[in-house]
Amino acid sequence: MRLVSLDRCEPGIKLGKSIYNENGKVLLTEGTELTKKFIKKLKKCNVTTIYIEDEESVGIEVVEAIPAELRWEAVNKITEGFKTIAELDSHRSNIQGMMKSGRIIRSFQKIFKDILNDLSENQRTLNLLATTKIHENYVYNHSLNVSIYACQLALENGLPLRNIEEIGLGAMLHDFGKVFVPREILNKPEKLTKEEYEQVKLHCEKGFETLRKVHEIPLPVAHCALQHHERMDGLGYPRGLKEDQIHKYAKILSVVDVFDAVTSSRVYRPAMLPHKGLEILFAGSGTQFDRKQVQLFTNCIAIYPQGLTVKLNDGRVGIVSKYNFGSAGRPVIRVIKDMDQQEVSPYEIDLSEKDNLAIEIVEADALM
Repeated sequence: MRLVSLDRCEPGIKLGKSIYNENGKVLLTEGTELTKKFIKKLKKCNVTTIYIEDEESVGIEVVEAIPAELRWEAVNKITEGFKTIAELDSHRSNIQGMMKSGRIIRSFQKIFKDILNDLSENQRTLNLLATTKIHENYVYNHSLNVSIYACQLALENGLPLRNIEEIGLGAMLHDFGKVFVPREILNKPEKLTKEEYEQVKLHCEKGFETLRKVHEIPLPVAHCALQHHERMDGLGYPRGLKEDQIHKYAKILSVVDVFDAVTSSRVYRPAMLPHKGLEILFAGSGTQFDRKQVQLFTNCIAIYPQGLTVKLNDGRVGIVSKYNFGSAGRPVIRVIKDMDQQEVSPYEIDLSEKDNLAIEIVEADALM
């Protein structure tokens, strides 16, 4: 099985995993043979990547960290929760409103506990990126991804359950303040003006001020919204905190927030390849980001998950067949096309081996 861009799919391809829409309904079931009509339908539903079964990927096991059903449920809960809390913000004295906010927070906590259970049971390296992309709203998808990454990183830190649950909730709500930023600014394809950027930066304080008034939200969770853009050298915002002034939760969030942001496609730029995202973290390790958290994150994430179709810098095309622990950006590749894009009998190369260090991944369209 492998993960491919829907744009590269031709009629006759066999679907490897069922696809759900944003309401949890099955669009197409596993094993379906794609037709032009089905491909058009998937594109209309904002599906950009799918799993397929073919001869080249036989024997390659794909394990998603989070089941598709849980992902769409989580994104919908986050979407609903952000809007509800924003609407209730000016009506805190309303008892009915307070009860509604309590239900929202409990639903967030339940979703996170389900995510935590899945990650705790999965002893493999986190394979978040190998997932079909369905939901089109960046902020809500990003909030879920950061929550999953943060949960795994908190587990790597060996933190107590109570702390992990707070970090997970804080990660889900870290960008809540963006509901107060005009959508035309968030979705602007051109570079922001200085004034527009200042409006975006206010999402940290606006999110904190709202969340800290919600009785059911612990104060450290609200601080996740306030501090996730603070940096170890004091050059972050909104308060310019440095080193030990920054809450331990925010040190975890700043790492995973940046990684997911740069490796996600936006209206103003394409997604960065995952190993390039890690390079940004390593470049800022000890100055912008906590060095320990960067290293732990590298240890717990499969940035090129099994089943991903990739292109190498020498022109060859292959499928990631095995993840190399301790060498995040250099997996084992099952080559299926040569330098001239001609199909070949599949063979494997290990990018972590000394003789292959000059070879690197330059394209992974299912992640772009």
